[in-house]
Amino acid sequence: MDSAYKTYFDSMPCFVSVQDADLRIVDVNKRFVSNFGEHEGRFCYQVYKQRPEKCENCPVERTFRDGEPHRSEELVKALDGREIWVVVQTAPIIDNGRISRVMEMSTDITDIKMLHRHLRHSQEKYRLLFEEVPCFISIQDKDLSIVEANRLHREAFGTAYGSKCFKVYKHREKACDPCIVRDTFADGVLRTHEEVVTSSTGERMNVMVTTAPVRNSDGGIDSVIEMSTDITQIRELQSKLSSVGMIISTISHDLKGLLNGMDGGIYLVETGLKKNDQARIKTGWEMVLRNMDRVRSTVLDILYYAKDREPQWESVSARQVVEEVCAMMHSKAEQHSISLSQTIESAADSLEADPRALKSLLVNLIDNSIDACRLDRAKEAHTVSVKVAGSSESVIFEVADNGIGMERDVREKAFSLFFSSKGAGGTGLGLFIANKIAQSHGGSIELESEPNLGTKFVVNLPRRKPESIPVGN
Repeated sequence: MDSAYKTYFDSMPCFVSVQDADLRIVDVNKRFVSNFGEHEGRFCYQVYKQRPEKCENCPVERTFRDGEPHRSEELVKALDGREIWVVVQTAPIIDNGRISRVMEMSTDITDIKMLHRHLRHSQEKYRLLFEEVPCFISIQDKDLSIVEANRLHREAFGTAYGSKCFKVYKHREKACDPCIVRDTFADGVLRTHEEVVTSSTGERMNVMVTTAPVRNSDGGIDSVIEMSTDITQIRELQSKLSSVGMIISTISHDLKGLLNGMDGGIYLVETGLKKNDQARIKTGWEMVLRNMDRVRSTVLDILYYAKDREPQWESVSARQVVEEVCAMMHSKAEQHSISLSQTIESAADSLEADPRALKSLLVNLIDNSIDACRLDRAKEAHTVSVKVAGSSESVIFEVADNGIGMERDVREKAFSLFFSSKGAGGTGLGLFIANKIAQSHGGSIELESEPNLGTKFVVNLPRRKPESIPVGN
């Protein structure tokens, strides 16, 4: 080999060897010798990999076969035992029109390979974090389509990539307003907002949602990551405590009146005793007993809502309950020019229930229907109808109106504590309490509603006291 070319050969920044058709090394550069030692009489696979047979996919052998350069990635071992990743490039050496030798050039890519390994390890670590973090995570594009989601999100919402977030979370046909994902796309600011969402199995959840921008190399926002933490249990506890406070607040005035009534009865008894007036004593004592009974009943109501109180079962006339409730609600309906009607089938007859709780259930449903009609400005005439039907096994109460109706996402949250679609005018207690009463009797409430058409509640209660109430009711 010419001395000048030998100089070039030795100065190449890679391991260079020249091999014959038997894969025996016939020449190498200095870098090769310093890393792999002497080569005389040895085959490439003995020197590079310290193995007794040739490699299964040898690029030198392929070049001898087809005369073309070939490239591969290999792991070789140096004299000192170091493992070195190399990219191998072969080139044929032609003599008299045939391939007499093949040059093999191997470039050390160990550092790059280690960087790739560290990168892959980091990606796997962050992927594991993304998948297993205990909250619902989705990544959304500018059209609010979900492009990626973690395991918990997929399990809870049955995520189909490409689906709109508002359909997956809330079964809506249009985007929420406000939408913090869109707001984050607009200005890149992290945001937090509380929402009520519905899982693929129909379970309603309170979630605290946080959004953050995902930026590209130019600083633009390619997507937004949305992280939702389930705070349902916290809200249930908070609601439980709040409900007790609200209920006590709403009945405090009544209790004060009842206590004043008892004071009046006690005064009559005391003055009757002084005057030996038996009629006065009897009247006063009756007042005391009557107000004591009402105080006891009111306290039991508080306990009923504050804890899972068992219904006070007795035989109840469905007709009498409906007639009393409708008479009670008639003035409110009339005040808003709403027609309140009742239809009671003879088969309804009697059932075993807590009469006070049953009246409370119907009052709440009728009150909701009256409000739905009151808020509807599109119709000239509004009606609320109460129907009762029965079978041998159950009694069915229906309360229907032609008011504003409900969107699907509102229907799914209707029985949640403190959820109200009435704005500042609603407490969010009525339908929750009604549903709780139905469940405590072993029954259920079904809700049918369409926007602008109206709403119908169907209460199905067993005619006889159930032997057991299912867990969760």
